[in-house]
Amino acid sequence: MQRVAIVGLGRFGIAVIEQLASTRAQVIAIDTSADAVADVKDLVDVAVVLDATDERALRGQDVHKCDYLVVAIGENFEAALLTAVLAKKLGIPKVIVRATTSMHAQIFLKIGADEVIQPESEAGIALARRLANPSLEDFVDLGEGYTLIELRAPSAFRGKTLRELNLRAKYGVNLVAIRRSIPAPAGSELEETRKMIGVPQPDEIIEEQDILMLIGANENLGKLPHE
Repeated sequence: MQRVAIVGLGRFGIAVIEQLASTRAQVIAIDTSADAVADVKDLVDVAVVLDATDERALRGQDVHKCDYLVVAIGENFEAALLTAVLAKKLGIPKVIVRATTSMHAQIFLKIGADEVIQPESEAGIALARRLANPSLEDFVDLGEGYTLIELRAPSAFRGKTLRELNLRAKYGVNLVAIRRSIPAPAGSELEETRKMIGVPQPDEIIEEQDILMLIGANENLGKLPHE
């Protein structure tokens, strides 16, 4: 289960939280505004008012044990910068920062941020889906609560046939195709090539490097196992 800290509860931060609320991720929401924290307390595991530039305060909430920290602070660039620096100091594996200008983005990357993204709510939704399931390669929002996703084959699926997995019955999702890595022909400069298996047969066995193209309701897709 992924542990995610969201620092800053403006439009972008809330977009991330709302999407994560339907997943199994554990979420800590942080802001200096008591009103902002109160607005999301029912959507997260922990909602706390604190200064994210205070190392002791962050450790007190076990933020240093998170897998991801998202700096979603809006207008206060200095606070965002200090928070990102502190997050790296705490050893959080991946620090993702919202930047409002290209110059700010460059600075965040210079100080060690792992990823810098734009502050649109759509970007927040996309980020949340990746945080909730790191095996997610890509997705297309089909609207009305349905999504097409590309998912690296979870370990629980590998070595099993589609008949054994019975994805539609167990998870309510449909497998559209499989993208499979295969060794490149002798003499090729490439180590491997990709093969597309459309409408896979029930006896098809899932392999370790397979990318599964699945379609279903967002609620059902969220039930799929992770790595």
